Amino acid sequence: MLPRYRTEDTIAAIATPPGRGAIGIIKISGEEAKSILKAIFKPAKPHPDFQSHRLYYGFIVDPETGEVLDEVLVAYMKAPYTYTREDVVEIYAHSGYINLRKILELVLKYGARLAEPGEFTLRAFLNGRIDLAQAEAIEEIISAKSEVSLRFALKALEGRLSKRINRLKESILEILAHVESAIDFPEEDIEILAPEELKRRLKDEIITEIDRLISAQEEGKVYREGLSLVIAGKPNVGKSSLLNALLKEDRAIVSSIPGTTRDFLEESATIAGIPVKLVDTAGLRETDDPIEKIGVERAWEKVKSADLVIFLVSAEAPPGIETENLYQNIVNLPHLFVINKIDLLPNHVLEWESFAKEKGVSPLKISVEKGIGLEELSKAIADKALSTSFGEVPEVAPNFRQKVSLLKAKEGLELAISELEKKEPLPELIAIGLRSALSALSEITGEVTTEDLLNTIFSSFCIGK
Repeated sequence: MLPRYRTEDTIAAIATPPGRGAIGIIKISGEEAKSILKAIFKPAKPHPDFQSHRLYYGFIVDPETGEVLDEVLVAYMKAPYTYTREDVVEIYAHSGYINLRKILELVLKYGARLAEPGEFTLRAFLNGRIDLAQAEAIEEIISAKSEVSLRFALKALEGRLSKRINRLKESILEILAHVESAIDFPEEDIEILAPEELKRRLKDEIITEIDRLISAQEEGKVYREGLSLVIAGKPNVGKSSLLNALLKEDRAIVSSIPGTTRDFLEESATIAGIPVKLVDTAGLRETDDPIEKIGVERAWEKVKSADLVIFLVSAEAPPGIETENLYQNIVNLPHLFVINKIDLLPNHVLEWESFAKEKGVSPLKISVEKGIGLEELSKAIADKALSTSFGEVPEVAPNFRQKVSLLKAKEGLELAISELEKKEPLPELIAIGLRSALSALSEITGEVTTEDLLNTIFSSFCIGK
């Protein structure tokens, strides 16, 4: 739990990741930041006072013992021109857990308390430097798994999502003002705008935009969270070779001996800009080998839980009853039917194409050995993952929490529309729906918040942020 927003405290934390490195940063924010710096920092050249946003060279010294803890650079940044809009000090020391911890302990000893996870960003939000959508974008920048997810986060940090939300709110407020005038001044006999015109504006101008943002969240999800992609098929069809080709490195053991892969192998890759967890599985077949049997059982578990399955077959042999039985367990899962080894002569590509056509799927033809069709396979993976045209990436993509608020806003608008469709619509009920939509949209930017919501968001941040 966050510390009940004790913004009068001066807080401090190590702002760089743990581990060895050249530079480690300790950040201090609050009214006592400058006095703490004066107490523990000995400049190499004496100066009358710290000027804002300038670097100073010197040493961190324990005032009680005179012990020099490190040679450092420090910066004092005067409010409000800082990340938190409070006085901020940053100490640039040599990295290393023990060294940074000793300096942090000295900072805490002279008036700061240890920052809670996300508390620097929480203060930036509470002090009005950023809104809630921008605060979440900072965490998304830190945890981005792909260039596209990083782009989403950067655009949200710029305020592009917030601007679109605010435009929606302005449109609703304009309609609400007219509706509420009919409520507040009934003696004036003010008529609501024509119901058909109100419905058109609510549907075409507002709900349509909300639907776009909801769809963008669905498309953005795969770029943010990644895709679980399982390569499945009979033994010796080239599953491990395909894994290596997609990874662009020899990670899995490749052998002509069936049953070489006896357990699943997981690796991370980026395919067409999408973060993917690739899973190579044991060949799916009946076996009496107890170890291989366990591998096959685990393979089926991975297949059933995958976001997408590549069902791989080999053109060097024709379709048979075993493949027929295997495919029956995969046909209703999200999958791609892929024919490998099409470079071999003679081959059975035509029989496999006929087999796939009978099942109502369009097969992809590849040769991992010759590198044929791999680009088309990557494109098909992206198309299947996004369920849209390849390369169409939304400008901004709300996260799941923001999507929930968008859905709540849509519900409120639909309530207003349902009232407008009545023979004698009541302005009071229309207003209730519109206010509900406004409140839900305000949750996205943080104008409407709860302590539980702030705790949920900021407790997931890195402690130095």
